[in-house]
Amino acid sequence: MAHVTQTQYGWLTPTLAYMFSFLGCLLGLKAMARARMIPVGGRRARWLALAAWALGGTGIWVMHFIAIVGFSIVGSQVRFDLRITLASWLTAIVVVGFGLFIVGYTVRPTIPKIVIAGVFTGVGVAAMHYTGMAAMRMDGTETWNVRLIVASVLIAVVAAIVALWFTVSVRRTGAVVGASAIMAFAVCAMHYTGMASMTLHLHAVPTEVTGFQAVTFLVPIFVFVLVVVVVLGYALLNSVSEDDAAWLDDLEHRLAGSTDTPVAQQPSSFGFRVDQDRF
Repeated sequence: MAHVTQTQYGWLTPTLAYMFSFLGCLLGLKAMARARMIPVGGRRARWLALAAWALGGTGIWVMHFIAIVGFSIVGSQVRFDLRITLASWLTAIVVVGFGLFIVGYTVRPTIPKIVIAGVFTGVGVAAMHYTGMAAMRMDGTETWNVRLIVASVLIAVVAAIVALWFTVSVRRTGAVVGASAIMAFAVCAMHYTGMASMTLHLHAVPTEVTGFQAVTFLVPIFVFVLVVVVVLGYALLNSVSEDDAAWLDDLEHRLAGSTDTPVAQQPSSFGFRVDQDRF
């Protein structure tokens, strides 16, 4: 049996993995909360797509790969199949996107919809993880602990349900941050539980291991994260400016005595509501 370690660089990779996961979850859940403030239609769909891109791509897949950098096996090299690795990235975004659309593209999300969306999102986390592990090439034969696999999937599903419930129930920034911290912790817990489910038995006769090294993906990963942060950051800031302008326009109409356009009953970008009963 081969000796496997998840932290060949100490706490560096787990810490970075959690930070990237938290960043992706925060952007993704913030985009989803923003989508819930928009009437059902094309604009809401675009925000949900951005949420899936951030949550699935950065919060889950990037976390997985940063943590994988710390994975090593004594007596065997670890390489990655490029096509399967890309498939795991797409799996994270697409399956998580389905979950977000289930709960986000409705007028009123119900508890059954939140549970179904959480199952989809949690399964997306697990599917991405085990697809990513399938991309690993090692000089040995793998065996799996079914109990740990089931536990890892349950962790992902339960955390996804809790995070989505927080997001659709409370729109304040503090709630989104708390949900992101929970989701990121669960993604990391799921990852390391899933990795612990694998045992490797080295081949008696060493064989050549082909594929890409984990560090090869680091530059594309950081570029991807940068693009996600810039695009979502710009979209969030731009949407705030548009909404504030609309609320001010409504307020001017009200103060001018117009009865055609009521003050918007939406939370402002500063965390409070414009109450038409006060004017």
